Amino acid sequence: MTPNATAASDASRAEVMASVDSTPSGSEFIIADISCDDAWLSMCETEAPSLRDWA
Repeated sequence: MTPNATAASDASRAEVMASVDSTPSGSEFIIADISCDDAWLSMCETEAPSLRDWA
């Protein structure tokens, strides 16, 4: 079995964005690092933390 090797990333070049997108099943909150392929996550908008939760 081949080990899962990944290239080291340069966090200083990361470009992270967030959006709320409408889907047929409801609104989705999406966070993505657009400087890296397949680096994103999504969740129901109602389950996403608010900025007040982080303060």
